[in-house]
Amino acid sequence: MSDLPFTGERFVPGTKGEIWVEHWHRYHFAARWVAGTRVLDVACGEGYGSALLARHAASVTGVDISPQAIDHAKAEYASLANVEYLCASCTALPVESGSIDVAVSFETIEHIEAQAQFLDELARVLKPGGVLLLSCPNKLEYTDKRSYVNEFHVKELYREELAALVGSRWPFSTWFAQRPSFFSVIAPESGAAAGELVETAEEDPSQATTTLTNPLYFIVAASREAAALQATPAALSVLADRGDWVHRDYEKVMGMLEDSVGHGEALESQVRQRDRDLARMGDELRGLLVERNDAQRRLGEAHATLQATRAELASRVLQLSEKQRELDSRRGWRWWLKLPLIRLGILK
Repeated sequence: MSDLPFTGERFVPGTKGEIWVEHWHRYHFAARWVAGTRVLDVACGEGYGSALLARHAASVTGVDISPQAIDHAKAEYASLANVEYLCASCTALPVESGSIDVAVSFETIEHIEAQAQFLDELARVLKPGGVLLLSCPNKLEYTDKRSYVNEFHVKELYREELAALVGSRWPFSTWFAQRPSFFSVIAPESGAAAGELVETAEEDPSQATTTLTNPLYFIVAASREAAALQATPAALSVLADRGDWVHRDYEKVMGMLEDSVGHGEALESQVRQRDRDLARMGDELRGLLVERNDAQRRLGEAHATLQATRAELASRVLQLSEKQRELDSRRGWRWWLKLPLIRLGILK
């Protein structure tokens, strides 16, 4: 794992995902062109690609605009005697004119506005029979069809735009298409190459092509002399991950998807059960509400009966009070009538 941080713009070894397959494959592919040559690696970044090419080339110069990246590369690959790393802009390369056999620049041009100036500088440093290996995203596939925006890209190119930029400086070119799959595949656009490429689709496997359709990236080998390209015939290139990361990640994602589907089905079952429980509870609640309303009605009736009984009792008490007063009044008159007879001793 590199100690140079991955920012999303500059690839560093150890970064997970298909990005490492794409970047490493380009340099392995370029190694076919560089045996015994003087190589320039423009926008070398962490320096891993220059170091890989140095296994085959006579010498490699890696150039990058980032002082941090260059300092890291110098320290990381200090043991390689045929590699040097220089800090410079891709539009002002610190290399003598006509001194480079093979210039490599992968995923650089889309990051700069001065694209014509960049290619002019590459044309300046290359020998008349030198070879340029250049890659850039295919804007149609990389951005348009995926509705994806890379915040680090300044100006992406369609094929015809890249062809115009390259063709005006190098009249001879061989185009290759790259797209990551379970393997990273680089194949000549013409389909004429050693080996065989068969591309088909599950929907109609009987229909196949011998070219890689809908490439995500273009790789161009260009030169001022046809012989320079003919010296390295077009070939099919496939990079396979010994650790099979893409396939393992695919299996992991599919497993997670299956788990998610199972979890979703379990949740749906729980939701259905809760719906049934809620419906049952709703029925029970409605029954309780009916019982409550009936009890309230009976309570109201009982309250009315109680009020009527209280009124009737009050009326009877009033009647009794009247009768009591009447009785008491009658008793009083009888006392006064008896009093003379008591005094005469007739009554005791």
